Amino acid sequence: MSPSPQPLPQSDDGHSAPCPTGRSLPIPTPELNLPDVPIERIPQHIAIIMDGNGRWAVERDRPRIFGHEQGAKSVRAIVTECAQLGIEALTLYSFSLENWKRPADEINFLMSLYVKYLLLERTEMIENNIQFIQAGRRDGLPAAVLAELDATVEATKACTGMKLILALNYGSRAEITDAIRTLAEDVQAGKLEPSAITEAMVSQRLYVPNIPDPDLLIRTAGQMRISNFLLWQISYTELYVSDQYWPDFDVPELHQAIRDFSQRDRRFGSLAEPPAQG
Repeated sequence: MSPSPQPLPQSDDGHSAPCPTGRSLPIPTPELNLPDVPIERIPQHIAIIMDGNGRWAVERDRPRIFGHEQGAKSVRAIVTECAQLGIEALTLYSFSLENWKRPADEINFLMSLYVKYLLLERTEMIENNIQFIQAGRRDGLPAAVLAELDATVEATKACTGMKLILALNYGSRAEITDAIRTLAEDVQAGKLEPSAITEAMVSQRLYVPNIPDPDLLIRTAGQMRISNFLLWQISYTELYVSDQYWPDFDVPELHQAIRDFSQRDRRFGSLAEPPAQG
């Protein structure tokens, strides 16, 4: 039997406590956490391919699941720091559709780790005004994972701070296919003309609409590939590859990625602005 979701924090009247409001809201402090980067040069949406947990563990003669445990600690540190930097959205690539090809014992451990993480971090998200969102297919996920995902989404839906998007059971080609399928259904039903379909319509049918595309995509463990992640959304996203395995990717590494991003000249297909005339 699947465990029941952990009860949400209770207010004095016995109802689920909402995210903090008014004067109790946590205040981002980018000028203190990263004073050498102008606030306007900090990316508003960061996406991360969290790679290298297994290799990190194997190099230390430990089982791969030990690397996943340590990687979960990095998640907490990076989520906390991004919220303090005032970043609007953080998308973490946690488990892909292709990851089901891994050994059953590793998959089972990862699923139990998701349950544990959501149980432990739900109150922390509420206290830090973080809204939790899942991106990915629900089919195939264990009932216990779905229960904790739903409970965390519900508990944080009123939060107005950073959006934490967990790409779980996710594949970008599947996401685009699912989006196109819903448009095709509307065409078949006579609700939409094929010639009327726009890029904006496709974007609205993705798993997490109304979120700006990532400004910065970070991949750890030195791998130079996208791995079927946010293919539609990263058309003009800046890429940063860190040689650190995910368990070793810490706040200073995050700061370095943001510093590097802040020096980029983002043109979005246009020419660079000419220097101002004195």
